[in-house]
Amino acid sequence: MNALMRCTAAIFLCLFLAVPLHAQKQKREPLTEDQIEKIAEAGIDPNARVALYTQYLNEHADAIKALTNRKVSDARASRLNDALEDFTALMDELGDNLDLFSDRKADIRKSLQKLTEDTTRWQGILRALAGEPGFNLARKEAIESGEDLSGQAKRLLQEQTDYFKQHPDEAGQDRAEPK
Repeated sequence: MNALMRCTAAIFLCLFLAVPLHAQKQKREPLTEDQIEKIAEAGIDPNARVALYTQYLNEHADAIKALTNRKVSDARASRLNDALEDFTALMDELGDNLDLFSDRKADIRKSLQKLTEDTTRWQGILRALAGEPGFNLARKEAIESGEDLSGQAKRLLQEQTDYFKQHPDEAGQDRAEPK
């Protein structure tokens, strides 16, 4: 009987631990499998990689803008919350990539120029979106992330312009090679 009680207790313990795991929210992936594959393939070309992120962020920004014109509802708020969270995650991921390319002294001025223009448009879309309880926090985080990315892109563009003016022989490179 003692073994039966231990076995029963072990089963209940496993069930008790499994319920919270099942109830946890799945981590969202802001990109499709095809988009992830394209970014991975562009990994050796920093300008192409930044351009892809910028393109995907433009698509997300357009989706957010389209949702703003819909009738106010709980479903709309939920979709906007998810879209804003995806948008923020992508902007943060792009910022991490910019840090990496900056450290490598990759010449990404071409893609940075477009990025700086697009971040201004994205900020306009986010600021025009009236806050609602269903997505207010996600909107605030997206605006902050967009401001960070915009500042980072502008700063990096200026740094790169200055650097490659002083080192014209390194212009167009994917990474600085040891000399």
